[in-house]
Amino acid sequence: MKSERQAKILDLIVKKEIGTQDELTEELEKAGYQVTQATVSRDIREMRLTKVALGKGKLRYVAYKESGEDLEQKYRRIFKDGFLSMDNAQNILVIKTVSGMAMAVAAALDNMEFSEIVGSIAGDDTIMCAIRSMDDTVNVMRSLRKVIEE
Repeated sequence: MKSERQAKILDLIVKKEIGTQDELTEELEKAGYQVTQATVSRDIREMRLTKVALGKGKLRYVAYKESGEDLEQKYRRIFKDGFLSMDNAQNILVIKTVSGMAMAVAAALDNMEFSEIVGSIAGDDTIMCAIRSMDDTVNVMRSLRKVIEE
């Protein structure tokens, strides 16, 4: 059942511009799948779906194939597309994103594998990262500025 549902999710996001979990849940229900928001959220995470900007503030889910392509560049592009600003409070880094992009930007940040980042929490448009020390926070911010300026 799970694999069928996830296959349907891929089919839906390819055929329709679905940008929210609510929209995805609704489309799955129309297709005969009884799902909760929590199930859809788990599927999105397991399938490593992310959102991309379509323009005029509209977003849509997409699936990236993990192939021999340079995934690092894709993650950097996702980070740059969603990033608005960042600031720190001691060793806590706060990153502001385009509305609805925090989870995608946090996933991109996770895949950049900063050893200084202990963990991240993403909301709708804000990410909070716990960083090992204040010095590490400064170093991470410096590295992220370089990504933004590329």
